[in-house]
Amino acid sequence: MSIPAQFDAQSIEQKWYAYWMEHNFFHSEPDSRTPYTIVIPPPNVTGVLHMGHMLNNTIQDVLIRRARLKGFNACWVPGTDHASIATEAKVVAKLKAEGINKHDLTREEFLKHAWDWTDKYGGVILDQLKKLGASCDWERTKFTMDPDMSASVIRSFVDLYNKGLIYRGYRMVNWDPEAKTTLSDEEVIYEEQQGKLFYLRYQIEGSDDYVTIATTRPETILGDTAICINPNDERYAHLKGKKAIVPIANRVIPIIEDDYVDIEFGTGCLKVTPAHDVNDKTLGEKHDLEIIDIFNEDATLNSFGLHYQGKDRFVVRAEIAKELEALGHLVKTETHLNKVGTSERTKAVIEPRLSDQWFLKMDDLVKPAIKAVLESDEIKLYPKKFENTYRHWLENIRDWNISRQLWWGQQIPAYYYGDGKEDFVVAETAAEALQLAKAKNPNITAETLRQDADALDTWFSSWLWPMAVFGGIMDPESKDFKYYYPTNDLVTGPDILFFWVARMIIAGYEYADAKPFTNVYLTGLVRDKQRRKMSKSLGNSPDPLDLIDKFGADGVRVGLLLSASAGNDILFDEELCAQGKGFTNKIWNAFRLIKGWEVADIAQPESARVAIEWYEAKLQQTLAEIEDHFEKYRISDALMAIYKLVWDDFCSWLLEMIKPAYQQPIDRVTFGKAIEMLEANLQLLHPFMPFLTEEIWQHISQRAPKDALIVSTWPAAKPFDARLIANFEHAAEVVSGVRSIRKDKNIAFKDAIELKVINNEKVSDYFDSIVVKLGNLSNLAYVTDKVDGALSFRVKSNEHFIPISGSIDVAQEIAKLTEELNYTQGFLKSVQAKLSNEKFVNGAPEKVLEMERKKEADALAKIATIAQSLAGLK
Repeated sequence: MSIPAQFDAQSIEQKWYAYWMEHNFFHSEPDSRTPYTIVIPPPNVTGVLHMGHMLNNTIQDVLIRRARLKGFNACWVPGTDHASIATEAKVVAKLKAEGINKHDLTREEFLKHAWDWTDKYGGVILDQLKKLGASCDWERTKFTMDPDMSASVIRSFVDLYNKGLIYRGYRMVNWDPEAKTTLSDEEVIYEEQQGKLFYLRYQIEGSDDYVTIATTRPETILGDTAICINPNDERYAHLKGKKAIVPIANRVIPIIEDDYVDIEFGTGCLKVTPAHDVNDKTLGEKHDLEIIDIFNEDATLNSFGLHYQGKDRFVVRAEIAKELEALGHLVKTETHLNKVGTSERTKAVIEPRLSDQWFLKMDDLVKPAIKAVLESDEIKLYPKKFENTYRHWLENIRDWNISRQLWWGQQIPAYYYGDGKEDFVVAETAAEALQLAKAKNPNITAETLRQDADALDTWFSSWLWPMAVFGGIMDPESKDFKYYYPTNDLVTGPDILFFWVARMIIAGYEYADAKPFTNVYLTGLVRDKQRRKMSKSLGNSPDPLDLIDKFGADGVRVGLLLSASAGNDILFDEELCAQGKGFTNKIWNAFRLIKGWEVADIAQPESARVAIEWYEAKLQQTLAEIEDHFEKYRISDALMAIYKLVWDDFCSWLLEMIKPAYQQPIDRVTFGKAIEMLEANLQLLHPFMPFLTEEIWQHISQRAPKDALIVSTWPAAKPFDARLIANFEHAAEVVSGVRSIRKDKNIAFKDAIELKVINNEKVSDYFDSIVVKLGNLSNLAYVTDKVDGALSFRVKSNEHFIPISGSIDVAQEIAKLTEELNYTQGFLKSVQAKLSNEKFVNGAPEKVLEMERKKEADALAKIATIAQSLAGLK
């Protein structure tokens, strides 16, 4: 099989992915092996691949491919999330563009459009992941709206309701007026925004007196039902028991007293609007106040908005301020920095709104999840710093609002049979609901039974993901569930640590009495070089598929992972991918070099034998280092260790040490060992660079599918001699010293030179054959005295002398070295002046001081070397 000069990433990636799929290497079935399981964080069904997905799924693929090589029954379950709010918003926008209003459709008609949209765009992102090399078990692909997945969600709801954990309540909720649905507290992002504080006058009934309040939302005065003062505030003692008149609405409202009011804040008076503020709602309940909701579901004003009816809240804010000023009720305005809640999905400003919703009690459910992560260490977060965030969320948790005013999603399985708020039953099917309703009222019929129109929060679906994908909710005794659950590792972003990770842990202990996974690897965010989060709106996010086309999937994977330490943001630069592509080319060319050697049945040189022995030890040392990195989830460090092993030790040193002389053959033993070491490298590299490694593996020899690299074995750990490695490092420095002198003195490599050594360090002579070969030495001898008329260099305290030939101009060399000595002495003087400056030493950061001390040490060593060389020339 001929080896192309260039590595053609695109054709090779298509070829090997098709090969892996054809031979079903990604698929897993329960067997006698130990399982290793990952479930994918399901991306939105209509989403497309972005840089965050690239990072997250590359890490997962590294883990699953390594597990496969280590002999585990590796199962990586892919899938997508129906994303209620995001997907429904896209479908509504599409219908609007076609002149169709969602509310002119029945639920069934709308859902047909939603399924058409999903069928058209759903799964695109999973196909894109194949371009990355993701080795998911595609036969197990799940969608949160699959019939079995939906059945799991409905059963969960019914179970929790029957346990008394789900209830219906009239509560103040976060209302998204764009999506026209409620949101949980965790789906609201609070952002500081510059606004205004309006000081408004309310007239006291039956007098010319006024009371002033401050508000950021003057439009809500139309829903005011009281003014509240602190009973201990002497400034307002004269207002006790009186009433005020709401400007514009001219409605008379009571002045109430409550120590909730902060005397020091604002004017010390508070307008109370129970329908539009959670704290006002509490005051309203305490003082039995009227509740006036002034908003429609889209945040336009309703009939209580008087002449502002039908206008948007922000339009009204500007207009009502002008009207209040004209009527003499606006005292003043001030600029005001305020935290405003916005929808995570639509970015709309949230409205607090009273609404009947479904809630899940969390106080008791959360306890096992707290224990598992923070007490028993049964589940580990990487990096550990996120435990504090996890603790804060779970120890301050509130009941979960799980209902959404949407049609796309699992419809809440509550069925109403009467007009009262409590006239409902909860059941998995309409038939079961009818039987339950008949037990309450025998006259109920299927036609009169009405199912709740709301859908469940998408997170209420995905919190069952690790169990539901294996059928664990519908059939806890299923073979797959008992084999694959609990899963091993979860890789996701810290932004959904509460939304998804904590909730999966809660669900795992509630339904399976077991953790859903053992380790949680939290990636960082991918940012640009200016530390901005990548986004389409900023135009700073490259198309991942374009990157793959340009640099190859392996190059992009390496580029992303080299700087992707757990929990730390990545400052992405295309140069990282270029570096990954360069690494790909380096390995390809090294392979071509080896395969280009002629092999003969000749004796193995001593230098080659020693080189192979050293590299075997170096590989084992690196393998131990890699295993430690993986154990601690330092994926980036593991890759860097392999990168250095292959680039520095294999390509730059080993191949040079064993390379035969020009137009000469290599001995068969050394060639066989070189191939063996190359294969070990490929096995270590495969999780990170699957396409390149499989291509080279298959080029090395014709292999049956069962011997493909993807299903080969991870290199076995063996004892190694650390002294051998240390001695080589010394020898490598000697070679570098010889080569530096050759370069500085323009001594051609073809010209053999001598090297004499004073071995003060008592270093082993085991690598002398390597030094002779790589330095092209005619002779290497150990001496006890300095050699006159020789150039010299030091490696630690060992002195090395290269006798000079007549071709070197001694006078010119002395002049050159003297000039270099004078410069270095001057440099040393300036550094030592800094270090003797007490003010500098006391004020400089420790890193700066370390750098200056290193400069001093390097200069001293260089001066000693130059002085030694000068002494040898004189």
